[in-house]
Amino acid sequence: MKIYTRKNALVGYLVLESKKRALQKKVRRRRRSGLKVAAYVGLGLISAGVLAGVLALALRHRSGDGADSAFEANLNTMCKLVDKMPSSAEYSNE
Repeated sequence: MKIYTRKNALVGYLVLESKKRALQKKVRRRRRSGLKVAAYVGLGLISAGVLAGVLALALRHRSGDGADSAFEANLNTMCKLVDKMPSSAEYSNE
C-alpha cells in the first residue's frame, strides 16, 4: 500500500497553495499606503472640527445669552426700518 499517491500529492499541493495565498493576503492587508492613512487622519480632524462647531452653536443657542448672530442683528434692523416706512409708500403704483 502506497502512502504517497497522486491524490494525496494533489491535496497537499492545494493546501500549500491556499496557505501561501492566505499569507500573501495578510501581508497585503497590513501594508497601508501612507497617503491613505494621512487622508483618513485629515478627514477625522475635519469631522471633529465640524462636530465641535455644531456643538458650540447648539450650546450657544441653548444658553440664550442674548448674543445674536450678525444675520439676526441685520434682520432686526431691516424689520425696524420697514416698520418706520410710511404706509403710502407701500401702495403707490400711480
